[in-house]
Amino acid sequence: MDAHRVFKMSFAGVYPHYIAKAEKKGRTKQEVDEVLCWLTGYSPQALATQIEEKKDLETFFAEAPSFHPNAGKITGVICGVRIEEIDHPLMRKIRYMDKLVDELAKGRPMEKILRK
Repeated sequence: MDAHRVFKMSFAGVYPHYIAKAEKKGRTKQEVDEVLCWLTGYSPQALATQIEEKKDLETFFAEAPSFHPNAGKITGVICGVRIEEIDHPLMRKIRYMDKLVDELAKGRPMEKILRK
Protein backbone atom coordinates (compact mmCIF):
# COMPACT_ATOMS: atom_id res chain seq x y z
CA MET A 1 0.00 0.00 0.00
CA ASP A 2 1.24 3.48 -0.86
CA ALA A 3 2.51 5.25 2.26
CA HIS A 4 0.56 8.40 1.40
CA ARG A 5 -2.67 6.39 1.34
CA VAL A 6 -1.89 5.08 4.82
CA PHE A 7 -1.44 8.63 6.11
CA LYS A 8 -4.91 9.56 4.85
CA MET A 9 -6.61 6.56 6.49
CA SER A 10 -9.04 7.56 9.20
CA PHE A 11 -7.91 6.85 12.75
CA ALA A 12 -11.59 6.09 13.46
CA GLY A 13 -11.36 3.33 10.84
CA VAL A 14 -8.27 1.74 12.40
CA TYR A 15 -9.30 2.11 16.04
CA PRO A 16 -12.07 -0.57 16.07
CA HIS A 17 -9.57 -3.09 14.70
CA TYR A 18 -7.20 -2.31 17.58
CA ILE A 19 -10.04 -2.82 20.07
CA ALA A 20 -11.14 -6.09 18.45
CA LYS A 21 -7.57 -7.42 18.37
CA ALA A 22 -7.06 -6.65 22.06
CA GLU A 23 -10.45 -7.92 23.22
CA LYS A 24 -10.01 -11.17 21.28
CA LYS A 25 -6.97 -11.80 23.48
CA GLY A 26 -8.66 -10.86 26.75
CA ARG A 27 -7.52 -7.23 26.97
CA THR A 28 -9.85 -4.23 27.26
CA LYS A 29 -10.74 -1.08 25.34
CA GLN A 30 -9.49 0.89 28.35
CA GLU A 31 -6.07 -0.73 28.03
CA VAL A 32 -5.94 0.12 24.32
CA ASP A 33 -6.88 3.71 25.16
CA GLU A 34 -4.21 3.80 27.86
CA VAL A 35 -1.41 2.80 25.48
CA LEU A 36 -2.64 5.17 22.76
CA CYS A 37 -2.87 8.06 25.24
CA TRP A 38 0.58 7.20 26.61
CA LEU A 39 2.07 7.31 23.10
CA THR A 40 0.35 10.48 21.88
CA GLY A 41 -0.36 12.54 24.98
CA TYR A 42 -4.09 12.66 24.24
CA SER A 43 -6.47 12.50 27.17
CA PRO A 44 -9.18 9.84 26.88
CA GLN A 45 -11.68 12.61 26.02
CA ALA A 46 -9.40 14.10 23.34
CA LEU A 47 -8.82 10.62 21.90
CA ALA A 48 -12.60 10.15 21.67
CA THR A 49 -12.87 13.52 19.90
CA GLN A 50 -10.26 12.46 17.33
CA ILE A 51 -12.36 9.35 16.65
CA GLU A 52 -15.65 11.29 16.45
CA GLU A 53 -14.14 13.81 14.04
CA LYS A 54 -12.73 10.98 11.90
CA LYS A 55 -9.27 12.54 11.70
CA ASP A 56 -6.83 10.90 9.32
CA LEU A 57 -3.64 9.38 10.75
CA GLU A 58 -1.52 12.29 9.56
CA THR A 59 -3.74 14.80 11.38
CA PHE A 60 -4.12 12.50 14.39
CA PHE A 61 -0.35 12.52 14.96
CA ALA A 62 0.11 16.17 13.96
CA GLU A 63 -2.44 17.21 16.62
CA ALA A 64 -1.06 14.86 19.29
CA PRO A 65 -0.30 16.97 22.38
CA SER A 66 3.02 15.32 23.22
CA PHE A 67 4.53 12.26 21.63
CA HIS A 68 6.03 10.21 24.48
CA PRO A 69 9.81 10.62 24.82
CA ASN A 70 10.21 6.88 25.46
CA ALA A 71 8.57 5.97 22.14
CA GLY A 72 12.04 5.47 20.70
CA LYS A 73 12.40 2.47 23.00
CA ILE A 74 9.71 0.67 20.99
CA THR A 75 11.60 -1.76 18.80
CA GLY A 76 10.96 -4.92 16.89
CA VAL A 77 9.24 -6.02 13.72
CA ILE A 78 5.76 -5.02 12.65
CA CYS A 79 4.27 -6.01 9.29
CA GLY A 80 7.61 -7.54 8.37
CA VAL A 81 9.53 -4.30 8.82
CA ARG A 82 11.93 -3.47 11.65
CA ILE A 83 10.62 -0.31 13.33
CA GLU A 84 14.10 1.08 13.92
CA GLU A 85 14.74 1.05 10.16
CA ILE A 86 11.68 3.09 9.16
CA ASP A 87 12.94 6.45 7.88
CA HIS A 88 9.68 8.35 7.49
CA PRO A 89 8.80 9.88 10.90
CA LEU A 90 5.01 9.60 10.45
CA MET A 91 5.20 5.98 9.29
CA ARG A 92 7.41 5.18 12.29
CA LYS A 93 4.79 6.72 14.64
CA ILE A 94 2.03 4.67 13.01
CA ARG A 95 4.10 1.51 13.42
CA TYR A 96 4.85 2.38 17.05
CA MET A 97 1.10 2.49 17.60
CA ASP A 98 0.64 -0.86 15.82
CA LYS A 99 3.43 -2.42 17.89
CA LEU A 100 1.96 -1.25 21.21
CA VAL A 101 -1.42 -2.77 20.36
CA ASP A 102 0.32 -6.00 19.26
CA GLU A 103 2.20 -6.18 22.56
CA LEU A 104 -1.04 -5.61 24.45
CA ALA A 105 -2.80 -8.36 22.50
CA LYS A 106 0.09 -10.74 23.14
CA GLY A 107 -0.39 -10.36 26.88
CA ARG A 108 2.69 -8.30 27.66
CA PRO A 109 2.45 -6.57 31.07
CA MET A 110 1.32 -2.95 30.87
CA GLU A 111 4.42 -1.63 32.66
CA LYS A 112 6.62 -3.15 29.92
CA ILE A 113 4.38 -1.89 27.11
CA LEU A 114 4.61 1.62 28.56
CA ARG A 115 8.39 1.31 28.82
CA LYS A 116 8.48 2.08 32.55
